Amino acid sequence: MAFLRALSSAALIWITTLSAAYAHEVLPSIGDMREGDGQVTFEIRANLESFIAGINLTETENTNETAQASTYDELRALAPEALAEKFVAFWPDMAARITITADGVPLTPVLTDVRIDPVGDVEVVRPSIFTFSAELPDDAQTLQMGWGPEFGVLVLRQMDVPAPYDGYLEAGSLSDDIPLYGGGQATWLESFIGYIPVGFDHIVPKGLDHILFVLGLFFLSTRLRPLLLQVSLFTLAHTITLALAGLGYVSVPGSIVEPLIAASIVFVAVENIWARGISRWRPFVIFGFGLLHGLGFASVLGEFGLPENTFVAALIGFNVGVEIGQLAVISLMFLCIWQAVRIDRGMNEVGQGFAVYSVLLIIAVALALLNPAGLATALENPVWLFAAPLAAIFVFCMASIHFRDHQAAFHRIVAIPASLAIAFVGAYWFVERVFL
Repeated sequence: MAFLRALSSAALIWITTLSAAYAHEVLPSIGDMREGDGQVTFEIRANLESFIAGINLTETENTNETAQASTYDELRALAPEALAEKFVAFWPDMAARITITADGVPLTPVLTDVRIDPVGDVEVVRPSIFTFSAELPDDAQTLQMGWGPEFGVLVLRQMDVPAPYDGYLEAGSLSDDIPLYGGGQATWLESFIGYIPVGFDHIVPKGLDHILFVLGLFFLSTRLRPLLLQVSLFTLAHTITLALAGLGYVSVPGSIVEPLIAASIVFVAVENIWARGISRWRPFVIFGFGLLHGLGFASVLGEFGLPENTFVAALIGFNVGVEIGQLAVISLMFLCIWQAVRIDRGMNEVGQGFAVYSVLLIIAVALALLNPAGLATALENPVWLFAAPLAAIFVFCMASIHFRDHQAAFHRIVAIPASLAIAFVGAYWFVERVFL
């Protein structure tokens, strides 16, 4: 009983952490760049509270997990005038970490305006807009812009010129040389390639709900055919709604889509408990849920938009990145359980199986306890959030090897507990997104 109480407490902490990431999500900043009257002007839509609080937005996706969480929440509750005053005081520090060069000559940014929305729901990001400009040298032709990695992703869009530049700048990267008078627009191939990592990033590590849904599909059966059928239907469906929503033909509020995505996680996970193969209705249900997940991906794209003139290329690239992310999740889990599956199918590799899972368990526990800074940065979440569930899977796999002589040992000891955990998290998310 003591073990079960400890396991329940750990599960509750894990679910709460996943939930908080959703409630305090870090969004990219959107910058519109214009040239005129001998100067370049940037209008940035951003979360000013995170800047002022000193949160490193490259290293976190959850403001509640930072040392500055209380400061951030206090700033969230400030009236617009008070927050604007604090940002003006903070501006010299921020300006020092903004890089603007024209033909290689450094420029000095000057703050010209700050607009902040009234206080609303303090659990939802409050968008603000600040504007700064810099004087251009005579006859300047190109410009580069970027800011420090602590300020997170900047989507930079050039305005009011033909063939405008559009860039997705992360981890403190600088833009390419931007022709001030147009012509810096990415080619079809550049947009396609550039948005693949954006799509991947929104599955691994940011898409925790999509990860759990894909794992729910995975744990129905370890056979290749059922998995390929489910993933193919899911891919086809979310590609359709992602394209339709991206093109503006479909728009469904996140308040509707997000709870339904959580419900889809519960359904596929719960069905895994009694189903041993694909039921006659499951393909249709997965296709319908895939349509919902496509709308969820579209809401991500809606945060920063896609380049207008290479929209299709960027959309396809984003979708390819999503698929690579899903395959990465499936491949990792397949590698984690493969030894146990082989033994469940009659392979005489018991000693090897115990050795493999003992080593993997030690590694997972060590990662969870040590929380290496570099890995935490890459995962954009505490390492234990991923390492602890993997450690549990390794324990279940060892148990299935131990009870290998029992009928359907792997399904009963690994697939069902994993599916129950996935369903539990999905149910919690559903309640939270509807009622909390």
